[in-house]
Amino acid sequence: MRLVLTRRLAPLDGPLAFAALYAGAIGLAVALGGVLFLLFHADPLAAYLALISSAFLEWRGFGYTLVQATPLILVSLGTIVAWRSGFIYLGFEGALVVAAAAATAVALAAGPGGPLAALPGPGVIALALLAGAAAGMAWSMIVALLQVRTGGNAVLLALMTNYLAVLLVQFLVSGPMRAAGDQPQTALIDRAFWLPIVIEGTRAHAGILIALVLAIAVFLLMEKTAAGFELVAAGLNPRAARYGGIDVDRRILLAAIIAGALAGLAGAIDILGVHHRLLDGLSQGTGFVGIVAALLGRMTVPGSVVASLLYSGLTVGAEATQRHTGLPSAVIQVVQALIVLCLLGAEILRSHRLALVRSRPPRGAA
Repeated sequence: MRLVLTRRLAPLDGPLAFAALYAGAIGLAVALGGVLFLLFHADPLAAYLALISSAFLEWRGFGYTLVQATPLILVSLGTIVAWRSGFIYLGFEGALVVAAAAATAVALAAGPGGPLAALPGPGVIALALLAGAAAGMAWSMIVALLQVRTGGNAVLLALMTNYLAVLLVQFLVSGPMRAAGDQPQTALIDRAFWLPIVIEGTRAHAGILIALVLAIAVFLLMEKTAAGFELVAAGLNPRAARYGGIDVDRRILLAAIIAGALAGLAGAIDILGVHHRLLDGLSQGTGFVGIVAALLGRMTVPGSVVASLLYSGLTVGAEATQRHTGLPSAVIQVVQALIVLCLLGAEILRSHRLALVRSRPPRGAA
């Protein structure tokens, strides 16, 4: 006997089937994680209770979950716009860190004695966010222009620009923007230019409100406007879109502008709301995790927001679980990976059926 995958006559698209598959996938991942906890002599129930309560039920932990989810939501929104338009962009990590550098430069320039010192705090915050969005947009346009003009591979181009961006930030924090001290980082941004806290007693800042407003804007753009229809049409079938009079290359450039600006805002918000200075390694893979969140959300805005919150909650809960149970943080990261893998596996089962079939008897057997 062996397990084989056979294609279904029609994919499972109903809401009940979708909910059942995803619930089963999460349940399987949780069960596998529980087995892993037992191997480390930890109580699975206590570990999961600590994870969930610290990330979603405790006010302080929930605020930190919102902080972690903010850049993921923005990057996942950028992924939706870019990928559904046929621009398979993987350079969000680079756009994010370059934007963080631009936002930091603006905020530092508004400090005492700086050229922007006359601006009020809200004006500096707005200008820093715009600078981050512009920097992210310009960075993503490098890949889009090369793809449109030369037919280059967008995936390879984007991955290379990620390396360039990381090296550029390392140069900035080690050279022209470095503050006095032993660490490769800039000076601390003036507190007047930090994003305001929206939930007292937590670290949740106004960035989550910006992300949710932009989520609504992206949903309306992609689902309710002619421009969104043309973006999706260009991504589904470029040849048919061109036949229908859509300028596909221009739509790809538009998608790159929007996606880069969203990633740039993620970087600027991370600086003004979390780090308050530019430092090496600030992103920690947010640009890639945001893509995963968009995929888990099935390239829909509501799904991506939920996936971003879920992934961030797991990250926040992992730290609390480690404190309560003594489990290594790597074990919780394995559970995170199991959830992602099982959810992606559920996507396969939407279009395929897993069946147990009898192995063919050896030739010559009676």
